[in-house]
Amino acid sequence: MVKRTQKSQNKHGFSINYSHVLPYAFIDSLKQFNLLSMLKNPIMFVVEACFILMIIITIKPDLFGPTSLSRIDNLLITLILFLTIFFSNLAEMTAKHLARAQSEGLSIIHGDIEVKRVLPNGMIEYIFTSQLEKGNIIKVKEGDLIPVDGEVIEGIAAVDESAITGESSSVLKEPGTDTSSSVTSGTRVLADWLLIKVTSEAGQTYIDQMASIAEETERHKSPNEISLTVQLIGIAISFLVVTVTLPGLLIYFNTRVEFSFLIALLICLLPTTIGSLITPIRISGFDRINKLNVLVMSEKLLECAGDIDLLLLDKTGTITFGNRMANEFIPLGSYSITDVAKMAFIASYFDQTPEGKSILALAKRYGAEIDIKQISGTPHEFTAHTRMSGIDLDNGEVLRKGACDVIKKLVISKQGKIWNNTDQIIESIAAQGGTPLLISKNNEIIGLINLKDMIKPSIKERFRETTTLGVKTIMCTGDNVTTAKAITKETGIEDYIAQTKPEEKIHLIRNYQSKGMVVGMIGDGTNDAPALAQADIGLSMNTGTIAAKEASNMIDLDSDPTKIIEIIRIGRQLLTTRGALTTFSITNDISKYFAILPAIITIPGLEILNIMHLNSGLSAIISTLIFNMIIIPIMMPLAMRGVEVKAIEPQKMLRHNLLLFGIGGLIIPFIGIKLIDILMGRFL
Repeated sequence: MVKRTQKSQNKHGFSINYSHVLPYAFIDSLKQFNLLSMLKNPIMFVVEACFILMIIITIKPDLFGPTSLSRIDNLLITLILFLTIFFSNLAEMTAKHLARAQSEGLSIIHGDIEVKRVLPNGMIEYIFTSQLEKGNIIKVKEGDLIPVDGEVIEGIAAVDESAITGESSSVLKEPGTDTSSSVTSGTRVLADWLLIKVTSEAGQTYIDQMASIAEETERHKSPNEISLTVQLIGIAISFLVVTVTLPGLLIYFNTRVEFSFLIALLICLLPTTIGSLITPIRISGFDRINKLNVLVMSEKLLECAGDIDLLLLDKTGTITFGNRMANEFIPLGSYSITDVAKMAFIASYFDQTPEGKSILALAKRYGAEIDIKQISGTPHEFTAHTRMSGIDLDNGEVLRKGACDVIKKLVISKQGKIWNNTDQIIESIAAQGGTPLLISKNNEIIGLINLKDMIKPSIKERFRETTTLGVKTIMCTGDNVTTAKAITKETGIEDYIAQTKPEEKIHLIRNYQSKGMVVGMIGDGTNDAPALAQADIGLSMNTGTIAAKEASNMIDLDSDPTKIIEIIRIGRQLLTTRGALTTFSITNDISKYFAILPAIITIPGLEILNIMHLNSGLSAIISTLIFNMIIIPIMMPLAMRGVEVKAIEPQKMLRHNLLLFGIGGLIIPFIGIKLIDILMGRFL
């Protein structure tokens, strides 16, 4: 019989063993019964101080004067306070152990393994990862784990990135390109070899940073969380003052209240619900962002992402894949698509650029693959200077493929033939965001090739959601106005700025920031780095350049720009959940005040406020304390899961949640306390 433990497989390729989380959280919850530990949570610190005081009163009931309560009554109140603190600790410890498990899962992706460092004289030195320095060159071959972030300087190899991106298909890595030369620690070489220049210091790889942030999340509070804690402390102090001064005020009415009841009243008035759930809300938010496969550099960024008003997007490599690929053959005159495909294959065979290779691939799909060994002639390779390629066949035929202006100039110089609709098709392709190439045969233009930088899947459908979220989107591109307009129309992005330079992006971001807007920027190239650094939220693609990733404060390991929508949702969900539970907790306190006060203070005329008609003062105290205790574990799943964020403007969503959780916080305590009181009436 095989024993199975409950594990969750993350996209990163590591497992989190949840069966270990709860036992450790349970044990640490008991360890947290330490006043010094509780100082980090002022609300629960006051509750524990009251718990200690109740232990003393349970041992000596008449410590603060005559009392009608027995040791059993005081013991019951003490046990409820104990469980209140325990549930609060359990909520916090569960969230912390989840973060810790995630950190440990990331840390074991790679350890201090032996690597091959290439010395200046070409010799190989075997050292450990911890001994590597930035700028060192290492060699990895088939089966080797890439232990550091780096840049490929030599070699071509297939790399398995599933441990990082979750995608099973391998990625080809080679030097000289922005998207293919960058490698990430934790990935593995499947075939061939690479020479990699180390670009990160020991312990500073992207995986190390993710592990570090997962650890830091459990220790450090965000600025908004600190602000909320200060406000809760203010509320706690005000209720403490009310409770302390209440016995003095009651002297004028010739009445008194049990000291245990005063402690219970204070506990019920404190916002213990939100005080217990602040940490789980924060940690669960970061858990969701890590499961999204996004590296976030600090705690406050996730909250900032929820406030984004404007989103700027680079086109090449962000909205599109970043490499133009042959998408269509267009014949002219009496030539067929097959004819054009065959001529394009022969003319492009000596073009070793990615565009040239894509033309060969498209021609093969049309069944136009030709054995080039059977063709004799003088080849002309593609160069940046000539901007065309082709071959002069021995049978006298001359085939060329290249940029429109170059091919047209060549044909015109030899008094060749250009079909009347050629310019119209060229303009049509450009208007649709493509790049047209011309194919000529014997000084006659026979067809066109539509090169298109393919737009990443689901871009159009996803970016429509930004409008409903109240976020304006602008595409920044170096392309001309016609191409930029076509891309924005196809992707659903609201606006565009064509022919932009890096410095213009910075000025644009600063201009919007000066208007009080929170600006996000998505990019992947070195030219995007300044704008990524200037933006409030800079999201770079993992396939981007080292400069772009270093300048950004978020990195998407899947290189999916539409993920910014989920990042915004998670940020808003974190803020919304905290706000909703704070509202619920405070309105809860108001209801508990009106439920408990009239039942424990016997002043003539005050009985009109006793709308719940609870059995007795003791029953009211016990029922309210039990409700105050059980509401923490009841609300914990919501704190961990987060309040649902709908695709509406933030202001409308805020009003909706204030109404829902505000009214709910007022009504639920009355119902819950009354039901508990009915049950308690049978025992008290």
